[in-house]
Amino acid sequence: MSALRVVQVGAGGMGRAWIGAISRHDDTELVGLVDLDLGTARAALDDAGLAGVAVGTSASEVAAAVSADAVVNVTVPGAHLPVNVEALAAGYPVLCEKPAAPTVADALRQAAAAQVHGRLLMISQSRRYFDGFAALRAQTARLGALGAVATEFFKAPRFGGFRDEMDHVLLVDMAIHSFDAARALIGSDPVAVYAEEYNPSWSWYRGASNAVAVFEFADGVRYTYTGSWCAPGLETSWNGRWRVSGADGSAEWDGDGAPVSSLDAPAAGDPAPEQIDGSLAEFVAAVRTGLRPTTDARANVASLAMVEGAVQSATTGRRVRISDVLDAASARAIEVESDDAVRAVLETWRG
Repeated sequence: MSALRVVQVGAGGMGRAWIGAISRHDDTELVGLVDLDLGTARAALDDAGLAGVAVGTSASEVAAAVSADAVVNVTVPGAHLPVNVEALAAGYPVLCEKPAAPTVADALRQAAAAQVHGRLLMISQSRRYFDGFAALRAQTARLGALGAVATEFFKAPRFGGFRDEMDHVLLVDMAIHSFDAARALIGSDPVAVYAEEYNPSWSWYRGASNAVAVFEFADGVRYTYTGSWCAPGLETSWNGRWRVSGADGSAEWDGDGAPVSSLDAPAAGDPAPEQIDGSLAEFVAAVRTGLRPTTDARANVASLAMVEGAVQSATTGRRVRISDVLDAASARAIEVESDDAVRAVLETWRG
């Protein structure tokens, strides 16, 4: 079977990582690179040692010129909606970096556009793709009815740049990884959230770098997230430290190695591609088989709603129902959407 011909949009730092992933994958070939700065695109290709890749400023134009099969969107979150809709309308399946969009309303709009155009839109939640996390999910499935799931995340990165000035920096820019993984682990979507955020006196971030959030899931399961982005010393993994408690036992994962459980461990599965390589592998399989990926755009909206709900709760000091977040986002999406067909899908979803 011939390789999937891919046009990538975005050639910045994360874009370079995706160029590497596409080049490593046996079933993908980078045939086009799109960026508003053509010099940045050409420099990224030169550094990757790639020749013969088309360069341009329009995803649909470059994709048509090179007879592409798919688009990978690695632009900044604010550009996800227009880039994704352009590619979907031109007939291409899209793999888009997380978060799907800056707001739940925009995430719903592009998910509806994918349905209207009959094309796949998958969001890359790359931290689902770790062998250790896959093993933790296997352990969790044997614990019986779940009662509590918890993540501790403590890091002290000094990024500089835009993150230092972001509002709600931990919840908005990082916590979605853990929130999305919790959905995968628990196997359902959240019902409500209560959250608090704050900024220690020594923090180098303008916005709140520390947060605590408690999510209620179906059947009374509670997911607790405790995190800090200014906690030097004894730092956790970038995946955080996890504990799962069920009726028949408990499991723990340090975020790096293999999980441990109070039960006998199931047989280890075969190693699989990790992080963005794992996202890319699932996307390729979904395009070829037509099977729905685990982070299809419509399903992924719930992960972004967890972030938006946590921010609302931390801002208001009140418990927030996720259904209220989705209802308000749906209303906003319908209000601002100009495409009649997309708006009709949104109305159906809201009903």
